[in-house]
Amino acid sequence: MEQFIKNIEHETVVKLTELVSVQPGQVVSKTLAQNQAVSVTLFAFDKGEEISTHDSDGDAMVTVLEGVGRFTLDDVPHTVKAGESLVMPAKVPHAVYGEEAFKMLLVVVFPKGFEECHCGGAHCSHGHEA
Repeated sequence: MEQFIKNIEHETVVKLTELVSVQPGQVVSKTLAQNQAVSVTLFAFDKGEEISTHDSDGDAMVTVLEGVGRFTLDDVPHTVKAGESLVMPAKVPHAVYGEEAFKMLLVVVFPKGFEECHCGGAHCSHGHEA
């Protein structure tokens, strides 16, 4: 039977924070699901690491799982702490910065009929794996 969610044990209780580790000087990602409708990715940012300004073809929702991140949408900064979420609408320029080491879950929902990852998969600025 095909599994649509990968890189995570099925039918097992897991802590998402344990599935991705902060690495010195890096942004680390682990793709959990990727198709034409949705992308679900775990990220770990070291303090001071960032993803520069970009946009997405889909609505993106981040939930910070651990630590504190700064998300800048249309030049307006938003500090998001563990347990908090932020929705970044499609086509709105945004950037991500590690105020401290932090982990987040990113869910992007793409418009109907969208063919592939908004940022090109393995070579995108988000670090998605194909």
